[in-house]
Amino acid sequence: MRAMPPTAPTSPYIGRFAPSPSGALHFGSLIAALGSFLDARTHDGRWLLRIEDVDTPRTVPGAAEGIVRTLERFGFEWDGPVVWQSARTGAYEAALELLKRGGHAYPCACTRRELAGEPLARDGSRRYPGTCRNGLPTGREGRAWRVRAEGVVRFDDAVQGAQEVDLGADAGDYVVKRADGLFAYQLAVVIDDAEAGVTHVVRGADLLDSTARQIHLLGLLERPVPAYAHLPLATNAAGEKLSKQTLARAVDDYPPDASLLAALDFLGQNPPIALARAPLAEIWQWARANWSISAVPRRREAVAAGFF
Repeated sequence: MRAMPPTAPTSPYIGRFAPSPSGALHFGSLIAALGSFLDARTHDGRWLLRIEDVDTPRTVPGAAEGIVRTLERFGFEWDGPVVWQSARTGAYEAALELLKRGGHAYPCACTRRELAGEPLARDGSRRYPGTCRNGLPTGREGRAWRVRAEGVVRFDDAVQGAQEVDLGADAGDYVVKRADGLFAYQLAVVIDDAEAGVTHVVRGADLLDSTARQIHLLGLLERPVPAYAHLPLATNAAGEKLSKQTLARAVDDYPPDASLLAALDFLGQNPPIALARAPLAEIWQWARANWSISAVPRRREAVAAGFF
């Protein structure tokens, strides 16, 4: 149809692709889609499609529908209907209530300006100093909700190898509901994956530094932890992540066959030269028969020549 340490998944493989509709599908997103799709199909698993539009101010009208059309044009097939985060706020609210009742979440009055001088965490956010951890300052009201970040999270990434993160030392207590009333990505993604039964998360390495917090949240909510694989991040010649902000060209500007071959090559799959003259169906047949996640280069990023 088009339509607290981690535990090893034991149920049938369920993977997913979850793009944000902030613009057209670009080469970096194609890499994530291809890697997650092929890994699922190689394991005779299901592959789900979710539109991560929880951050409504960043959503571009029509972008989600364009992404779906592009995936169809390139030959991707997913299982079940497309899931939209914007329709799932009730599930996120219920999860936040569980965190509150467990004493894991608390209101925070701090503004971005007040935190601007704090050290940077791994993902570029500001490390929270714990200002509101033991209660709101006198005369202040809560604006956001944070989760107490404690302990060390260890996990083995199928591409990037063994990872270890001290939650408190890295980022400190993190936001799960923002001051503008929107739920944070960290909470939304773990609830969506858990409720869909996702067993394997294959995505770009730009999200590697968020994984420890997601594993932490899953533990607090007593949900299973999936296996993770973070693919190299496609960048332009200046070392910038391919994105709308860096003017990455849409993959619709390129032929699907050439784009898929370029993505396979980027992921270390070494497709034979003869496939350059092959129809799209034959490229897909080769890719599904020869996919190997162990062949993906163990690096955080690489230049995507010709796709920026």
